[in-house]
Amino acid sequence: MNPESLPDFLLPLVSAVIAGGLIGFEREWRGRAAGFRTHILVCLASALLMEAAVSQAYWDFAGIPGAGIMSDPTRMAHGVLTGIGFLCAGVIFRAGFSIHGLTTAASLWITAAIGLLFGAGLFLMGVAGTVLTIGVLAVLRMISLRLPQGLVVDAEVVWRRDAAAAEDRVEAALAGVDRSGRADRFELVDGGESVRRSFRLKLDGEPALKALAARLRGVDGVVGYRLAPRDD
Repeated sequence: MNPESLPDFLLPLVSAVIAGGLIGFEREWRGRAAGFRTHILVCLASALLMEAAVSQAYWDFAGIPGAGIMSDPTRMAHGVLTGIGFLCAGVIFRAGFSIHGLTTAASLWITAAIGLLFGAGLFLMGVAGTVLTIGVLAVLRMISLRLPQGLVVDAEVVWRRDAAAAEDRVEAALAGVDRSGRADRFELVDGGESVRRSFRLKLDGEPALKALAARLRGVDGVVGYRLAPRDD
């Protein structure tokens, strides 16, 4: 690669850094595990690898005399998108009934794809993909927050094993806010002294969540609870 081609080489990388930064900023603002720097690095790495693939004419290797060399940059794209799956898997986790991190994993995946577009010199597609991705992550989220919807909550309640009426009172408290709530698992904890049950509930917003917390605090025998609203 000669110095004259340096601007053409840097433009896709700068574009990838900007695109990754814009998408990562939204995830950083939401407090997600993969945020600003992670998305920039994913997009930049994808662009670098794709530029290397489309610039094989500059690679320093000696071919077999008399043999032709065929270049297929799409193999690099396939490799990048396969490898990014391992990074995406690292931000997905299960808590009770809910799977968290899917949106962040999807944002990493599409950020890698956008980096590949810039690396291949498809700037218009890369810019369009960046704008649409930010629109999906930010604008559509603001719209969804203004729509009437239930709040899905992973609930864990712990009560003393010797509190005979505690289980019925806990179930009554949960039924008061969601009659369709389902139990996930039953556990004995604290050396068999306490019972822990997990539920998935659908509540009508934060006031119902606070009301449920107050009800659980009033149940004799309950020694702990955790109410975790699902937010991907």
